[in-house]
Amino acid sequence: MSWRRLLLPDVDRLDQRDEAFIGAVYRIFHAAYERYFRAEVRGVDRIPSGPALLVGNHNALIMTPESFLLGFAIWRERGLADMPFGLAHEHAIRLPLIRQLVVPLGAVRAGHVMAHRAFAAGHKVLVFPGSEYDAFRPWRDRGRIRFGGRRGYVRLALEAGVPIVPFVAAGAQETLFVLTDGQRIARALRLERLRIKAWAISLALPWGLMLVPGPFWPWPSRILLEVLPPIRFARTGPEAAADEAYVAGCAARVESAMQEALTRLAAERRTRR
Repeated sequence: MSWRRLLLPDVDRLDQRDEAFIGAVYRIFHAAYERYFRAEVRGVDRIPSGPALLVGNHNALIMTPESFLLGFAIWRERGLADMPFGLAHEHAIRLPLIRQLVVPLGAVRAGHVMAHRAFAAGHKVLVFPGSEYDAFRPWRDRGRIRFGGRRGYVRLALEAGVPIVPFVAAGAQETLFVLTDGQRIARALRLERLRIKAWAISLALPWGLMLVPGPFWPWPSRILLEVLPPIRFARTGPEAAADEAYVAGCAARVESAMQEALTRLAAERRTRR
């Protein structure tokens, strides 16, 4: 790999993954990560071969432990070819150090263009439709799937004719205490210009009160992550993706399955503390 690709990896290319780097990050962090969170990842064998859209619930502000737990589990059990490309928010993926870490792991700039390119090449894609709505959800909503009415992920899957593979993580949002998702704060700061609709205020280690949804030291909450059975739709293609009522029904089907799984996993966690 050239020095330029090492120091400034391209967020719009699918050839930036580095398996040696993935293996190094795995060896350094993953065993401790699993032990620290007493994490369990289930259902990786449910992921079908070929292109698919993995859809998950987002947690823990920008820390998103579910991304690493699932990605490494797939890499370990299925190999690099089945490891999904993650669609990352444009502003986040361009941050110094973040870019150098996540692009070699398989992150690309979020958007339908990059997703369709990945599908056409036979790859899987991972997306968190709820984005900041989900990752910044307050403590009282930690057991809820919150996609904020976003259905672009369904249109993407229908356009490409690929199945949706939902996955759900329970416990990751309990690594801190989110007081408010800060939607009013985001509107007051006009953050919609940056496609940011929330601005969480939290209590977290070691800072105490966090006024910025940045990095923190996570509380060692047990994380249970489960990949659900693939969901395939009877109608696919551009016409199906343009049918708002059909898209809404497909989204309800996906989000209902995810909410049921999250409720079940949260109940299991309470019995295993």
